[in-house]
Amino acid sequence: MSSSTQRPDPPYRQIVAEIRARILAGDLRPGDRMPSIRQIAQRWGVAIATATKVMATLRDDGLVEAKVGSGTVVSARTSRQQQAARSASPGPRHAGVPKRALNRQHVLRTAIAIADIEGLDAVSMRRLAAELGVGPMSLYRHVANKDELVTQMVDEAFGEPELPIPGPDGWRAKLELISRRQWQLGRRHPWLPRAISFTRPLLVPNMMAHTEWTLRALDGLGLSMTTRIREALTLHALVVTVALSMADEIEAEQETGITLDRWWLAQRKRADELLSSGRFPLLAAIPEEAVSDLDGLFEYSLARHLDGFAALVEDQARTPS
Repeated sequence: MSSSTQRPDPPYRQIVAEIRARILAGDLRPGDRMPSIRQIAQRWGVAIATATKVMATLRDDGLVEAKVGSGTVVSARTSRQQQAARSASPGPRHAGVPKRALNRQHVLRTAIAIADIEGLDAVSMRRLAAELGVGPMSLYRHVANKDELVTQMVDEAFGEPELPIPGPDGWRAKLELISRRQWQLGRRHPWLPRAISFTRPLLVPNMMAHTEWTLRALDGLGLSMTTRIREALTLHALVVTVALSMADEIEAEQETGITLDRWWLAQRKRADELLSSGRFPLLAAIPEEAVSDLDGLFEYSLARHLDGFAALVEDQARTPS
């Protein structure tokens, strides 16, 4: 095919090439902040999905990395010399790593480490292979594709907390324990809530063990199995809902480089104008920390939910069987 009839590179490839050229030329240096996905979309006039693919490709190539508090920056591992050496070498960056060092748990823990810092979208078979220093095909001995990888990551994460048998005395103490363990999981792995579905649940042993433990905590209360499973799902949904807000905040901070405190400072003038107008006297009386304290919101939501469930349990106890 002649050069005149060759198809041009897709838009995301053209943008990647432009940004890569700037990095190679030294216009963007290690640690320099990259434009956000929204800024890429606006600057190059492309869709958000295309801009997301640009950022994912740059991450896969090791050119950029997420840095908490700074957003996405040019990778500290990137320099002109490193890029030149990488371009000259067609093999994996760390081809000398023995294949025998690769095992399923190592694959999963590395994928989880990427997702913890950069989000689930940053996890790809290509990126994971680069981090492990192997060819992408080596990963398929352990996971069939990204969907299976994410499923196994969820299972690995849910296997972290210890669920004591039989646990503390009383159904309420038990439900508090497992809810707080799952909340800590969400704090440790912000990507985890987005990987969970209630309508199409992941059938993995460690996650199922959490549900089984919750159902067992409700033994002896005279509740039907339908009520017990609904309670287990509702309790889990409560944790996931607050954890999603936390994940959204972490993502916003990484993308913009602006912490929540700094964001509120930037909004203070507008907030003061609205709250001093006299139209919203109750909102004006709310302490600032009450809104942004997600740990406090979680504990409040858990306590009020369990208060309501206690009323159901008491009603069930009074109802003749």
